[in-house]
Amino acid sequence: MIRIDDLPIRDELRGKTPYGAPQLDVPVRLNTNESPHPAPEALVRRIGERVTEAARDLNRYPDRDALALRAELAAYLTRTAGHRVTTGRVWAANGSNEILQQLLQAFGGPGRAAIGFDPSYSMHALISRSTGTGWISGPRTEDFSIDTDAAVAAIHAHRPAIVFLCSPNNPTGTALPAGTVLALYDAAQAASRDERGALVVVDEAYAEFSHHPSLLPLIEDRPLLVVTRTMSKAFGAAGLRLGYLAAAEAVVDAVQLVRLPYHLSAITQATALAALEFADTLLTYVEELKSERDRLVAELTAIGCEVTESDANFVQFGRFDDARAVWQRLLDRGVLVRDNGVPGRLRVTTGTRAENDAFLDAVRAVTKEISG
Repeated sequence: MIRIDDLPIRDELRGKTPYGAPQLDVPVRLNTNESPHPAPEALVRRIGERVTEAARDLNRYPDRDALALRAELAAYLTRTAGHRVTTGRVWAANGSNEILQQLLQAFGGPGRAAIGFDPSYSMHALISRSTGTGWISGPRTEDFSIDTDAAVAAIHAHRPAIVFLCSPNNPTGTALPAGTVLALYDAAQAASRDERGALVVVDEAYAEFSHHPSLLPLIEDRPLLVVTRTMSKAFGAAGLRLGYLAAAEAVVDAVQLVRLPYHLSAITQATALAALEFADTLLTYVEELKSERDRLVAELTAIGCEVTESDANFVQFGRFDDARAVWQRLLDRGVLVRDNGVPGRLRVTTGTRAENDAFLDAVRAVTKEISG
């Protein structure tokens, strides 16, 4: 039988494994940062209405520029993130991962490198490599924050074409202060190998869950600063696969050079527009999850775990001598969390109160077992 290594694939893909988290049928699944709440029935009905309307024109290609959707996303950002954004400064794609891919296709590629600060969202490195962009792993401190001076030094040493930042960071949940972003943006421009500068991408997939304001206002007068978002988390629409960015209009023009024709289906656009009509309702679920997240932090700390303060819809906890063994013991009790490979630590998604109670009970039982 032929194996993948027998194929003439690119050398940088050899030995790699696909991104993915276990999809197991267990009572409590808290490993992929999904919302535990299904769409409200009123939204389900509205999706049906919009999709039915869109289906009547499926013989035609969809609006390739998704203008109506981008206008509504711009309005949402303007209303919730404290900064006015116009339609021309917003771009949408099939999940934030496609947004990242388009940015790397336009601004990265062979002979160029991207830097991120690990541990962070692993897809930044994976998509970089898949687009032929070199990857540089920058430093974080012991508490998983970014030391601004050390990060600036790394940027000057490596002179990347793209800088990836996460706020809140995945998998740690830590948020970035605006001052750090500004310092790294300035360093990226000063150190760039290209006289036109370097792109800085702030991944705000979990921004709605944060205690801190969005970094979106920083894009003003900074033409190479991009903020990316997703509807998978706060909108409870992981199955929709809709991500978007806000940036200078020139950046939006640039990613359209590499986007596939008609990349967003009419059905995707219709569903996303319906979800945006219910933004206020869906954001009430976010407030509930923020409260439950803070409870998880407090309860895990009381159990004796070392907990990373979180601004996201998940919590990183530990510190375990064998995190993988603890992961398996929790799974044996019907609770699935995430082993991200951060030494001694695991990550749990905030679920419903009942799911969180089941998780906490399992952690208490496992910590009692391993303490002997």
